[in-house]
Amino acid sequence: MEKPTYAIGDRVEKLCAVCGEERGHVVASVTKRGLISRVTCPKCGTRSSFSSGAKLTGSRSKSVQSEPYDMSRTYRTGQVMIHPMWGPGEVTAVIEPKKIDVLFADRIRRLIHSRAEA
Repeated sequence: MEKPTYAIGDRVEKLCAVCGEERGHVVASVTKRGLISRVTCPKCGTRSSFSSGAKLTGSRSKSVQSEPYDMSRTYRTGQVMIHPMWGPGEVTAVIEPKKIDVLFADRIRRLIHSRAEA
């Protein structure tokens, strides 16, 4: 049985030592064989090593339904979307009533949501 291979930007569940919570981390580096070597916490930004005992989350799998990003829609933490420029992303935090932080493959970006149509 072959071990699964991963790419930079994939998501894995890992206990963050700084935050003290188990959460989805972003794969930051992989070995030549496609095994994860380092991951980054989307909340605190800590980069740490990765042991193969952790599990891959379903946030990047085909089974999760993600819809195109729409700034007039109201989002909540954990929802997924597809941005036309940055690709798939997951809402990590609601910052203000009209701002959200979204984790994309390269980094967290702040987007507008709940914007009334003018």
